[in-house]
Amino acid sequence: MPLEIVTIPCLSDNYAFLAHDGESGETALVDAPEAAPILTELAARGWRLSHVLLTHHHYDHVDGLAGILAQHPAQVVGAAADAHRLPPLDVLVAEGDTLTIVGEPVHVLDVSGHTVGHIAFHMPQSHAVFTADSLMALGCGRLFEGSAPQMWASLSKLAALPEETIVYSGHEYTQSNGQFAQTIEPENPALQQRIADIARARAAGEPTVPSSLALEKATNPFLRAEDSGIQANLGMTGADPAAVFAEIRARKDRF
Repeated sequence: MPLEIVTIPCLSDNYAFLAHDGESGETALVDAPEAAPILTELAARGWRLSHVLLTHHHYDHVDGLAGILAQHPAQVVGAAADAHRLPPLDVLVAEGDTLTIVGEPVHVLDVSGHTVGHIAFHMPQSHAVFTADSLMALGCGRLFEGSAPQMWASLSKLAALPEETIVYSGHEYTQSNGQFAQTIEPENPALQQRIADIARARAAGEPTVPSSLALEKATNPFLRAEDSGIQANLGMTGADPAAVFAEIRARKDRF
């Protein structure tokens, strides 16, 4: 039985996710921006949390945890490298670790860059990866702590997952990310189509997250630093992709 994955809007533009295994009854929460909408969704579905998976320490991914645990005393999983600034963890993990949660393997990926110690959770059986603020819909997280080469390595790791993987990222930034992407690759027809689709979704009040990895690879400039057209647009033909990524990230920061 496939997992049921539910997207929960939180705060002004965050997302949390519930992954539920109907066979075992286990339910995992990925990140905890605020308690109320998550508790409401759990109650409406009659689910009990078994696990909470934390991607990184930023307040808008952890501040709801205490309120959630007060009603659902679940096991909390997070990065050993970030344990000193995360809420108390029951399970400390690192790159290459595999857990069995909600009835299937969960692989831990180090995707440092936005922060040092940021992790992603890959569920290959369900073709899902929870990336929070590393790989985002049409974007990537700002480099608050890590370097551009570090983030490029993290994004390259995620891009190497199977293309049918669905990317569950942490924010509703897609429309503004699309506006920026047009400045990097205005001639990309897949990007133009995606921008139109995003506009329709947002006008209808629908989320643009999750997205497919195949679509991200076709349209997200932060994954396309090796593309010859983008390199030409930036005046960086033949440059190291990490340097091209750094230029794209710098332009986004000024956008």
